[in-house]
Amino acid sequence: MKNVVGILGIVFFAIACQDNVQVSEFTGDETTYALQKSSAYEVNGTVTLKERKDGTATVLVELTGTDGIVNHPVHLHLGDLPISGADVAALLSPVVGSTGKSETRIDKLADETSISYADLIKLEACIKIHLSDTGAERDIILAAGNIGTAVSKNVAVGRVGVSVCKSE
Repeated sequence: MKNVVGILGIVFFAIACQDNVQVSEFTGDETTYALQKSSAYEVNGTVTLKERKDGTATVLVELTGTDGIVNHPVHLHLGDLPISGADVAALLSPVVGSTGKSETRIDKLADETSISYADLIKLEACIKIHLSDTGAERDIILAAGNIGTAVSKNVAVGRVGVSVCKSE
């Protein structure tokens, strides 16, 4: 009888603990791209696109070399890094200076076009992280990198140039 009560207690405990099991919102598919130093500031890092179970994406930016309480704007631009005046496809959550991190769930572009993870990794685009969102410092790009199909551009020549963003 003690064994039955003990087994029932273990089963009850196991079922009760299942409420604490966290189910991932992600499929496990992800793509990571390098972000290169793009100014006199020693800032670089990665951007990771993670597929969510609903087909949308989460964009994670992780930088080294940032600090303080400053937030750094993050833009997803259409086209290759050296394209001057490239349209902003989406404004992403700013990088927090003290952590060097930004996380944005994305399912639409700035023009309200829906975008999935599968579309995002096929997009010819780039990510640019700015020093500031106002004044002359908005034209200073701390780090940048191509994503999607733009990654294969200019590979033969090594490091590519980074153009100033289109100001609205």
